Amino acid sequence: MGGLLALVILVSSSLLMFPSPAASLPLCTDSRSPSAPTTPLTFCPYNGSTCCNSTEDSQLQKQFQAMNVSDSGCATILKSILCAKCDPFSAELFTVATTPRPVPILCNSTVLANSSQSQAETDFCFTVWDTCQNVSIFNSPFAPSLQGQAGILVNASFTKLTALWQSKGDFCKAFGGASLDESVCFDGQAVKLNSTEAPSPPKGLCLEKIGNGSYLDMAAHPDGSNRAFFSDQKGYIWLATIPEQGSGGILEIDQSSPFLDLTDEVHFDVQFGLMGIAIHPNFAENGRLFASFNCDKSKWPGCAGRCACNSDVNCDPSQLPSDGGSQPCQYQTVIAEYSANGSASQPSKAKSAQPIEVRRIFTMGLPFTAHHAGQILFGPADGYLYFMMGDGGSPNNSGDPYNFSQNKKSLLGKIMRLDVDNIPSVDQINKLGLWGNYSIPSNNPFTEDNGLQPEIWAVGMRNPWRCSFDAARPSYFMCGDVGQDTYEEVDLITKDGNYGWHAYEGPYRYASEGNTSVQAKNFILPVLGYNHSQVNNKLGSASITGGYFYRSTTDPCMYGRYLYADLYAGALWAAVETPENSGNFTSSEIPFSCATDSPIKCDSVQGSSLPSLNYIYSFGEDNRKDIYILAYNGVYRVVRPSRCSYTCPKESVTNVSAPAPSTQPSGANLLVCRYSSLVCLVASLWLFLCGNM
Repeated sequence: MGGLLALVILVSSSLLMFPSPAASLPLCTDSRSPSAPTTPLTFCPYNGSTCCNSTEDSQLQKQFQAMNVSDSGCATILKSILCAKCDPFSAELFTVATTPRPVPILCNSTVLANSSQSQAETDFCFTVWDTCQNVSIFNSPFAPSLQGQAGILVNASFTKLTALWQSKGDFCKAFGGASLDESVCFDGQAVKLNSTEAPSPPKGLCLEKIGNGSYLDMAAHPDGSNRAFFSDQKGYIWLATIPEQGSGGILEIDQSSPFLDLTDEVHFDVQFGLMGIAIHPNFAENGRLFASFNCDKSKWPGCAGRCACNSDVNCDPSQLPSDGGSQPCQYQTVIAEYSANGSASQPSKAKSAQPIEVRRIFTMGLPFTAHHAGQILFGPADGYLYFMMGDGGSPNNSGDPYNFSQNKKSLLGKIMRLDVDNIPSVDQINKLGLWGNYSIPSNNPFTEDNGLQPEIWAVGMRNPWRCSFDAARPSYFMCGDVGQDTYEEVDLITKDGNYGWHAYEGPYRYASEGNTSVQAKNFILPVLGYNHSQVNNKLGSASITGGYFYRSTTDPCMYGRYLYADLYAGALWAAVETPENSGNFTSSEIPFSCATDSPIKCDSVQGSSLPSLNYIYSFGEDNRKDIYILAYNGVYRVVRPSRCSYTCPKESVTNVSAPAPSTQPSGANLLVCRYSSLVCLVASLWLFLCGNM
């Protein structure tokens, strides 16, 4: 997109065992996304996306041959069981809680029933027993563990199932599992989820306006109350109270009394500012909060850090052209920790925090003035801090000409995953080449690919703008990634995923095939997106704003859909996954209206009664899972469909609205973390998000 809005408008303003996801997702046992192998598999008959490459396929073949199974029927079954490692759903097939299994969960709907039941004869687990019970298998994967459970091999020898297990029922209690809507099991064939038609999209989305501020982000207070943090691009963070739906109340926020004032440190401009905040999941007890912002080292010596253009990535800062009058790495991206301790008897009751850094987490110089994203959020299942970083742009803000996104040694164009609860020693920082005071989670992808920088979780991003974890399924980590000239995308982020930029822009080839600098394997296509030609707006531009899965009971017809938007068009989309947990999404633009009893009158599109959201900067989610749209024109909340005369058959008196969380902090040590929130004061945020797209 070309051009820039001339007007910049300022608006005053351990280790816990978490439950595994309740639903399956195409995912490999090493937490990577399945992909098409570059060399076809010859032993395991998996076509398309798989969790094996040709080397692993060969290893499985050798393992099978070593079993030396003489019975052809049993051999066929054993081959299919071994090859289930290559199934796109292998993560769930081979894992129960956090314990790996030697064989997949074998389908058995009568796993706890008596083996004499007739239905049991049709179950795959029983078929395995009936076929292989008297067949000798060397190094049998069905040997019981020392604890009497499926898992650890007792000894390496020829054994029969009848020698290892007393009965078919005992065998299938150890290896069987039911095929339920929310789980998968192995029946000898590739896992297939029940195919269902996509439900009809909701008639429309009903909104109420509860605030006039132009906010960029929102983070629910981790104490579970009806409070949330808001912040603006200039550097202010506020703590606000959210009114109960239908009360007629508006957002209670005192602009004159910020929770934290970082304006002295933050460099604020169209493309720079306070980019993200993350509230520690245990904030109610430890008072820790984190801010991601930009600073100018020419004005603040404490800002300076190592330049992202450096010898490790074959880049010379002295050779980079200036960008808008600034020098390479004059501006930095920073993550810093602050504390609300000491300002109240308990952190959960704090109304302010000290603007003094407790710890500098991360500092990196930016080569140019665009595409630096900056969102931070805590993973709800692992407690680690995720940091979204764009490709760094270029003087004309296009194309990632220095190939930062695909460079494994560069942190630009990446999603990073940091441990901020364990402070590393100086020796550890130097050994790993860290960019600040954080540790590296032990299962980050670099442990399997030592070519990667240890901070990296996923690569190939252009400018990730607004990511979120599904509150119902923490394995679903969705990110909107701003496109260049053609396509806006939403990616389902997995460990070590490569999302293609700048070799691909969404599903389209971007860099030329002959450009060896962008040749990479196993690019992951977006699960959602739209072409720029599909978006009509006065700027002729497009820029995606990633959203949330809707998990509130307020609008039951929206439940389970992923809601996202375009920054410029003021358009909203609702996407549904069909079949559920398959990773296959269909999306439709959804109409929206403003409730007639909205606490604040909604601005209307000229010549129409429809509400005008103008620029949609971000989304938010509160502790009740209600969704908020953070737009240039104000703060909007999704409310009951009937308040806009939309028909939702699922809406009833009993599910109209859950009780509002208490205004008073509970002080409970909640494990659920919420996502960062900021205020945007700039009407021309588009360049900051996507530069010249």
